[in-house]
Amino acid sequence: MTVHPNLQPAIDAWTHSIEAINDLVTTLAESDWNRATECPGWSVRDVVSHVIGVETEMLGEPRPMHTLPRDLFHVTDEFSRYNEVQVDVRRCHTALEMTSELELVVIRRSRQLRNESRGPQTAIRWPLGSGNEQPLERALVVRAFDVWTHEQDLRRALGVPGNLDSPAAVICRDFLLGALPKVVAKDAGAPPGSAVVFDVHGPLEFLRTVRVDAQGRGKIDSSVSLGPTVTFGMDWETYARLACGRVHPEAAAGRIKVEGDAELAEAVLREFAITP
Repeated sequence: MTVHPNLQPAIDAWTHSIEAINDLVTTLAESDWNRATECPGWSVRDVVSHVIGVETEMLGEPRPMHTLPRDLFHVTDEFSRYNEVQVDVRRCHTALEMTSELELVVIRRSRQLRNESRGPQTAIRWPLGSGNEQPLERALVVRAFDVWTHEQDLRRALGVPGNLDSPAAVICRDFLLGALPKVVAKDAGAPPGSAVVFDVHGPLEFLRTVRVDAQGRGKIDSSVSLGPTVTFGMDWETYARLACGRVHPEAAAGRIKVEGDAELAEAVLREFAITP
């Protein structure tokens, strides 16, 4: 086997999730491709276009030459503008064109990943320019996270729940938890000595505490905290939707239980989304 063992979990997770997307959309009626998703401004077609577009770039293909319309309200910065090109260029594509391209890119990327011989720390090009690089292992984790997140976007739009405990869901959980110390300590401004607990139930269950030290730095662990400053209780899907910017805290209030310092809790929820 040529794939480094450190890379295999992310590759397996990506494979499971992108094949699930392929299965979801293969038999969709033409009208279903226009269903709105929780990604602002994006339909089912647009989400699939984004997945196709990023994977073709990971294959080393050039980006399409395309000028975006001026009236796309959800395009607000350079990153969203970059992503939108691969989406907008496919907005006139039929269902058959979409499924055919997706199936082909899954086959090609799967073959590429099966034959991956580079080490985990190999720097590879990442979107937004050749000067933007990251280690291969990190890039594959981000791809598994992104594809699973969009799989869930599609499932909610189409009313087909599932895979909330899949291999990619576990990678997504760990990816999101890695951002929690910054969210709590720096972004929400939790004071030194505070402890914020996240008690999550559902297909993926976990209990994590972010503790802020005397220097204002946050650290995360899985131990129980006695007398925490704030405790959040919610289901895993709500956690993921909040952290991925799919739902505003106010809209999900009925699915979130909060105990403790109300002001700090509000600040944490306000800063909770780590993706646009």
